[in-house]
Amino acid sequence: MIDLKGLKELVEVRGCSGDEGAIKDYILQYVKDNQTNWKVKPQIIEGKGFQDAFILVFGTPRTAVFAHIDTIGYMVGYDNALVKNGGPRTIDGIELVGTDSKGEIETELMVIETEDGGQILQALSDRTLDRGTNLSFKPNYRETESDVQSPYMDNRLGVWVALQLCETLENGAIVFSTYEESGGGSVGFLGNYLIKEHDVYQALISDITWVTDGILEAKGVAISMHDKGIPRRSFVNKIIKLAQEHKIPYQLEVESAGGSDGTMLQQTDLPFDWCFIGAPEQHVHSPDEKVHKADIVAMLDLYKVLMEKL
Repeated sequence: MIDLKGLKELVEVRGCSGDEGAIKDYILQYVKDNQTNWKVKPQIIEGKGFQDAFILVFGTPRTAVFAHIDTIGYMVGYDNALVKNGGPRTIDGIELVGTDSKGEIETELMVIETEDGGQILQALSDRTLDRGTNLSFKPNYRETESDVQSPYMDNRLGVWVALQLCETLENGAIVFSTYEESGGGSVGFLGNYLIKEHDVYQALISDITWVTDGILEAKGVAISMHDKGIPRRSFVNKIIKLAQEHKIPYQLEVESAGGSDGTMLQQTDLPFDWCFIGAPEQHVHSPDEKVHKADIVAMLDLYKVLMEKL
C-alpha cells in the first residue's frame, strides 16, 4: 500500500525535547544525500538564531509545513529518579535507553504507587545514572500489511511525511521545529522568519493525532477544527474543499484538548492561518503507537494537494 522506507531509521534516532541535536543532524544529512534527486534543490536555513530548528525553502513558498522533531521521554534526576519530559505513558517495566558519561544505558521504568495516589518514577539500574541524562523508549519497530507500530510515530511519522513532500515540492517551506512536546518555543522565531523573508502566512501542521470516539483508524486523515487552539474557519474550509475535490479520505476532528505547533503559532502575534492535519494513532505516547497505513496514504496525498493548491 505504501513504502515506509526510512521511517524505521527516523524512529531510532534519539531526540527528547531540548536535546534535538542528533535528529537535526540526521535529517540534514538525509537532505544532503537525497536533494539531487528532488525536483527542486532547497535552500537550507539553519544556524545562529535557529537553535536546533531549521527550514527548507523550495522555490517561492506560499505555505509552510511544520513538523516537530522532538520526542517525549524522561530525564534522570536525583538517585535515578525520573522526571517526565513531555507526557509519556508511565507503565511499569517500559524499556528505556540513553547515554551518559559512562556509556550506553538500557534500563526499565519502575513505577512506585504512593499512599496518597501519586507515583514515584525510577530507573532500574545497578549504577547511578548521570543527572540530566535523557532516556527515551527503546526502539521496537513493527510493520504489517495494514499497520505500522513503534515508539515515536508522534512525530517521526509527521517528519517522514514532510520529507516525502520534498521529493516533488516546487514551491513551499518545510519547517522542522523543536520543543513541541514540552510546550513549544521555536515556532515563534520560525514563523517570524517565514513572514519577513518569504511573505508566508499559511501553515500546515504535520503531526499525529489520537484515535478517539469520533476519529477512527482506517477512515482517513484527521483535519482538526478544534483542540486547544481553533484555526480560522475560512482556511479550514479551503482544506476540506480540496480534500473533497481530490477524493481524499478525511475525518473532521473536534476535541476539547490537545495542542500542537499550530496552537503555539496561534499564541504568537503572527497572523498565520494554520491547520493540524495528521493520521490518528492508537496507544498514544507509549512504546506501542500504532497507525493504519491507509491513513498515512491519505495524509501524504492531502499534503501533496495542499502544497500545490493553497
